Amino acid sequence: MTPGLLIGAPASRSGKTSVMLGLARAFRDQGLRVQPFKSGPDYIDPIFHQAATGRPAFTLDSWAMPGALLDGLAGAGEDADLVLAEGSMGLFDGVARPGAAGTGASADLARRLGWPVLLVLDLAGQAQSAGATALGFAAFDPGVRVAGVILNRVASERHGRLARAGLERAGLPVFGALPRRAGLSLPERHLGLVQAAEHPALEACIADHAAFLAAHVDLAAVRRAAGATGPAAPPTAPARACPPPGQRIALAWDRAFSFAYPHILAGWRAAGAEILPFSPLADEPPDAAADMVWLPGGYPELHAGALAAALRFKAGLTRHAERGAVHGECGGYMVLGAGLVDAEGGRHAMAGLLGLETSYAARRLHLGYRLARLGAPLGRLPEGSALRGHEFHYSSILAQPDPPLAAVCDADGAPVAETGSRRGRVSGSFFHLVAAEAA
Repeated sequence: MTPGLLIGAPASRSGKTSVMLGLARAFRDQGLRVQPFKSGPDYIDPIFHQAATGRPAFTLDSWAMPGALLDGLAGAGEDADLVLAEGSMGLFDGVARPGAAGTGASADLARRLGWPVLLVLDLAGQAQSAGATALGFAAFDPGVRVAGVILNRVASERHGRLARAGLERAGLPVFGALPRRAGLSLPERHLGLVQAAEHPALEACIADHAAFLAAHVDLAAVRRAAGATGPAAPPTAPARACPPPGQRIALAWDRAFSFAYPHILAGWRAAGAEILPFSPLADEPPDAAADMVWLPGGYPELHAGALAAALRFKAGLTRHAERGAVHGECGGYMVLGAGLVDAEGGRHAMAGLLGLETSYAARRLHLGYRLARLGAPLGRLPEGSALRGHEFHYSSILAQPDPPLAAVCDADGAPVAETGSRRGRVSGSFFHLVAAEAA
C-alpha cells in the first residue's frame, strides 16, 4: 500500500485541518501525488482536502462503514505517492459500543490501515508538559504508532525549546513548530467550516498554509515517517456503500444542498444509476426523466427566502411526487416540509410535500451516529433495510405529523425521536446516509 500518515491530536481545535491542508499542498508542490482522507463523519473538510491536493477526497468511518468498504475506499490511494488522513476530535475519541468496524475513533483507521500518527499538539498553556501528553498518546494503544509531533501555537523561541525538551524526554521526534499566527484559520459557521465553494480566496488561503508549513516543518522527515501495512485481507473487489434508491436519480446540488458523501454517489454510479444534478436555488425543477429525486443536506436556512420563492422547483417536486419517489436528508427534509422558521423568526413556505415544520429560531444541537431500520420503502431500498449514518443539525422540530419513516437508535442502541416521516412517495429524515448494512 501507499505510505501514509494520519494527522491526529489530543482534542478538537488543535490545528489538524491547518496542518493537513498545509502539508497536502506543500507535498503536492514538490510534485507528489497526495491522496487525502478524512475520519468521519464529515462532508465539509474533504472538499478542502480535494482543493489542496487536486484529488477526490473520501471520508472513512469505522462505526458506520463495514471493514470491506473502509479497505476499498482506502484503495483510492494506490496510485498516489503519499496518503494523508485527517483525524476527527481527539485521536481515541469514539463511541462506547463499536459499530460496523470500530468505534468511529480516528485511531481505528490508523490501526487498521497501518498509518503512523502525526500528533498535532496545541502548546497554548503548556510547555514541557507536552511531552507527557504525547507520551501518553504513544503508549495508550500498542496497535497505534505515534511517529512524531508537530507543535502548534508556539508563543516564542523559548516556549518552543521548553516544549522540545519535554518531547525529547518522551523519546518522540518533533517534526516542526508552528508559531502563533493570526489569520491561519478558516472561517466557520454552526455546522463547521464555511463550504469550500463559498470561501472568498480559497486557493490563496491554501497556498498560504503550505508556505507556512514548509517554512516551519521538516517535510522530508514527515515523509520518511509515513508507512502502511494495509488491512489483513485486502478486498478482491471494491465494496459499495448502499444500493442506489433509483435508476435515474435527480440530485439537488448547489450552495443550499451539498452534504452528500462522494462514496455514496460513486457507489450509485458504479451500480449503474445515472445522477442528474439540478439547482433548486436557480429555480430548476428535477429532470423529468428521473425516477427518484434526492435532496441532500446543506444550508437551506441560509437560503430560505430564495427557496420559498423557487416556484418552478417546488412545482417540479410536486409533479414528480405524483409518479416517483422523493427523499430529503436533513436540510433536504426541511425543504420538503410545510415551513421553515429562520434564525430571525421569519417563516418561509417550503415544498409542502410533508407536514414537517422546523425552526432555527430556537436552536438545539442534535448530534450523533444513527442506525435506522426503514418502516417503508425508500425508493428502491426495501422496507426493513438497515442504514448507518449520523445526525448533525441545529434545528428544532415544531411539527412532524406524518407517519415515521424508520425506527432510529443512537450508537448505544437507545431509540431517538427523530424518526423521519413519510407521506405517499415522499420521505425524509435528519439522518445522513453513510452505508447500508448487508441483508
